Amino acid sequence: MKAVVLNSFGAAGKVFETIELPVPEINDEEVLIKVKATSVNPIDYKIRSGHLPHLVPAFPAILHGDVSGIVEKTGANVTAFQAGDYVYGCIGGVAGIDGALAEYTKADYRLLSKMPGNLNFAAAAAIPLAGITAYEAIFQRANLQPGQKVLVYGGVGGVGHLAVQFAKISGAQVYATISNEQQAAIARELGADYTIDYKKETVTYFIDKHTGGNGFDVVFDTIGNQHLTNSFEAVKRKGTIVTTVSLDTIDLSPIHEKALAFHTVYMILPVLYNDAAGKQEHGQILKHITELVEQGKVKPLIDDRQFTLEQIAEAHHAAEEFRNTGKIVVSI
Repeated sequence: MKAVVLNSFGAAGKVFETIELPVPEINDEEVLIKVKATSVNPIDYKIRSGHLPHLVPAFPAILHGDVSGIVEKTGANVTAFQAGDYVYGCIGGVAGIDGALAEYTKADYRLLSKMPGNLNFAAAAAIPLAGITAYEAIFQRANLQPGQKVLVYGGVGGVGHLAVQFAKISGAQVYATISNEQQAAIARELGADYTIDYKKETVTYFIDKHTGGNGFDVVFDTIGNQHLTNSFEAVKRKGTIVTTVSLDTIDLSPIHEKALAFHTVYMILPVLYNDAAGKQEHGQILKHITELVEQGKVKPLIDDRQFTLEQIAEAHHAAEEFRNTGKIVVSI
């Protein structure tokens, strides 16, 4: 089979190599998938560039966790799927577990769900990592309740655009940060009740404007850096902050001073530590997301450009330079 691999870290145009490899052999808990599409997540280009070398212990490495495709073969203990099923999930691309940048890949069946019947492979591949992350943040960590005010930093980002939709389903009043009017229109279409241009409005200004100076019940930070620090200011006393990006050195005293609940989401943990219960939970989350998509309550935001496996370097460039609106999808 054709596969795109890394044998070193560096710029996308220099390190990706296309080679021939044997079709993977599966164990009793796995399925063989004919890959139809994957999507680019920040973890993919951070691994490729060498910023997270501990997540790739051996070369050649096949990256990309998100996958959609067709089941070709099932292991002896797999009863949830059969050959011919259309499936999707976040399956690996880390810790020596092969990802989706190949014509075929194998996956632990517990990480998978059948695809939403109303999506094509490209759209389905955009969901797993971002969808599970947003689901964990909104429904599990924040336990968002009807009527609460939630601020989503990065309202049209890969995770943020799904978080906005999940928050709306929860019955919350949804505020989304954006940086231009095009993003504002998209965020409102996805369910945001209000949009906040973080380039033009100070934190103090929009706290006063939208909460009377009290702060938001929940802040979900999908960007990190200064936005995480701003989250401490934007949340109310005894409020909740959830972040996906806390890899920084910051002053945590506001958590104590406001008696905040502070949570992080790192959805690849079940894959990293071969956590059977965690894998099962990811599969169940995807099944629920599938239902929401089929009910028309959730939809992925896809960048207009679509790339092929041969264009993986260009896809990574586009994602790294933030030249996209919605997830960047790679068709295999």
